[in-house]
Amino acid sequence: MDYAATTPVDLRVLAAMKPYFSKKFGNASSLHSFGQEAKYAMEQARNSVADLIKAENSEIIFTSGGTEANNTAIKGIAFANKEKGKHIITSSIEHDAVLEPCDWLKKFGFEITVLPVDKYGLVDPLLVEKSIRKDTILVSVMMANNEIGTIQMIDEIGNICSSKNIPFHTDAVQAFGKLPIDVNKLNVDLLTASAHKLYGPKGVGCLFVRKGLKIDPLLHGGGHEFGLRSTTENVAGIVGFGAAVELRKKEMKPEAVKLTKMRDKLIKNILKIDHSHLNGHPSLRLPNNANFYFDFIEGESLIMHLDAKGIAASTGSACSSKDLEPSHVLLAIGLRHEQAHGSLRLTLGKYNTDADVKYISQVLPEVVDRLRKISPFK
Repeated sequence: MDYAATTPVDLRVLAAMKPYFSKKFGNASSLHSFGQEAKYAMEQARNSVADLIKAENSEIIFTSGGTEANNTAIKGIAFANKEKGKHIITSSIEHDAVLEPCDWLKKFGFEITVLPVDKYGLVDPLLVEKSIRKDTILVSVMMANNEIGTIQMIDEIGNICSSKNIPFHTDAVQAFGKLPIDVNKLNVDLLTASAHKLYGPKGVGCLFVRKGLKIDPLLHGGGHEFGLRSTTENVAGIVGFGAAVELRKKEMKPEAVKLTKMRDKLIKNILKIDHSHLNGHPSLRLPNNANFYFDFIEGESLIMHLDAKGIAASTGSACSSKDLEPSHVLLAIGLRHEQAHGSLRLTLGKYNTDADVKYISQVLPEVVDRLRKISPFK
């Protein structure tokens, strides 16, 4: 029940990757047949990724994952366009891989506007428009939130940015492979994705960079990936990414239907528990995401008790951290600290069954009741 954290590699993906660890081990930059064999496989994967989001092949830059892609988008646009301005707009519920680079840029004189969200975690497109200034060089709003599952109105934000000729970046790590994406219809200029969220390998992802966009690389060297990411490519990982994407093209729609039914049943069952609440938008949410908070209990205790029952989940509580701060996302939607500390995220995947939903629906009320009996908060 924690597929938003990561997914198992599909065995068909693993089979596609295996030859590139040993038999087909060439460096994609080499001119001989071993290298060209690797390069061809890598370009086939690039074709697959580009096709999924209706981009051009040359607009796909392979990275080590979502964090690197987000950093490349934000820092790359910032430093390449600093003569035009130093103002960036983002939202309060972004992943740390967006918020931290933005915060880091302040050291270099950049100004960051962090937009608030409503109780469902939605960014108001009109607020984006009002926040744009003459010196704005980038807007970055995630497509779907990794914690509460809320899907943003990316098309409206994209239209606004396009009309004002401002690059628009979206972190689509959670949405890529779960929702249909057309970067042209959405007016998205930069998009981040990661393979391990769609039954592909860890350590590989991509950044879509619209042709003609001025952006500086993070890594300098041999000029790999169209000059935007110098380093010997992770060919096996990229092949796995491409294989996972090809499977998504066939399986995304039927899986979304299946997971939405399971998600809705899960939400219905869990909200029968007294003093339980749904986090995120009731309908504009990822098909696999269900996020709750429970009054009078603490999230990490809940996770540990569920783990003992064979259920893997996550919480927005961060009581193991130094500052004991709960999730910034849950605070941004208006939860009090004690409410955010009592949160639970359940995220489904293609290997989950109705039996899993039934099991957690039986176990969770018992665990919540047990924790409330010993809770100092009640």
